[in-house]
Amino acid sequence: MGLDDKIRNAAEETGGKVKEGAGKATDNERLETEGKGDQASANIKQAGENVKDAFK
Repeated sequence: MGLDDKIRNAAEETGGKVKEGAGKATDNERLETEGKGDQASANIKQAGENVKDAFK
C-alpha cells in the first residue's frame, strides 16, 4: 500500500469522524450517517490495500 493511499484513507476516515461528530452535535441524523459511511468506506479500502500488500 502506497503512502499516499494510507494518507488518503486516513483523511477520509478523519473526515467521516468529523461529519459524524457534527451530525451528533447538531442532531442531524443524515450527516451523522454520512460520517459513519465515510469511515466504513475508508476502512474497507484500507483492508483491501492490506490484502493486496499481503500477496506481494
